[in-house]
Amino acid sequence: MSAASLATGPDWELDYYSRPILEADGKKRWELLICSTVDPGAPADPFRWAMDCPASSVNSQWLRSAIEAALAASADQGFGPPRRLRCWRGSMRTMVQRAAEGLGLELVPSRRCYGLVEWLLERQASVYPLDPGYMAGPLAPPPQAIPPVAVPLPEAARGDRWSWATLSAAALAEASGWEIAFPGLVALPPHLDPSTSVPGIRLFSRRRALAIAGWLAGLEPVRLEVSGGQVVLEAGLEDRWLLARLPQEEARMAGAALAEARERAGGLQFIAVQTGEEAASLEGFWLLRDLPDG
Repeated sequence: MSAASLATGPDWELDYYSRPILEADGKKRWELLICSTVDPGAPADPFRWAMDCPASSVNSQWLRSAIEAALAASADQGFGPPRRLRCWRGSMRTMVQRAAEGLGLELVPSRRCYGLVEWLLERQASVYPLDPGYMAGPLAPPPQAIPPVAVPLPEAARGDRWSWATLSAAALAEASGWEIAFPGLVALPPHLDPSTSVPGIRLFSRRRALAIAGWLAGLEPVRLEVSGGQVVLEAGLEDRWLLARLPQEEARMAGAALAEARERAGGLQFIAVQTGEEAASLEGFWLLRDLPDG
């Protein structure tokens, strides 16, 4: 029976990659990490699953078997199988895709893997350094990929106008109770001061707001930036969408202000879609976070 035929639980976030640990045979250790996406309105702890993989067994067949073991473990803990898998490394997309298809699971290439990345950072700080094979010291950084050119939004996905906006962390802590047609909420960083202002953008369209929100939901929005006189929405693994153009001086000031506000807010930012400024509901709302990409 495929996972898709059972009652589903939260999405899963997956990382299948090498770690900074050398095994006895001189090869780097590979590891599969899986965790369920955290719903800010859900009190339950997320499902977590970790499994080492021999370097000689890195393939989609091993991964499929490991995901099957994770499905069994999640069921034993009272979790339903996921509706979707989120994979945040482009280099592993094909292998994960093959494993997911064999289990009837949908794969979503996405950097919206905030719970997974925080767990990975925890392990890099407190788990891997304790292993005898840990490779201490600075490692050569990966080459920086050249970001693709930002593509204009399709005509049907453009709003009538837009504006910069801010919301307090206290307000965002209550977002799970808002009326949102297409929600994309994430857990707030721990110990964030409730008075902290979080920067974002509001898109307005009186007639097409719901359609625009639905289209944006399929993009997996991940980050806002001001670059080269453009307001850009980063999404998916490497997509970049042009939201607006700004005069040079305004772009310089807006870029600096956005970066500073994001830093104060622990990397948080947001994008909202509404029919108008006074609308009581939101057609779409996504919390975004700056986190490492790889």
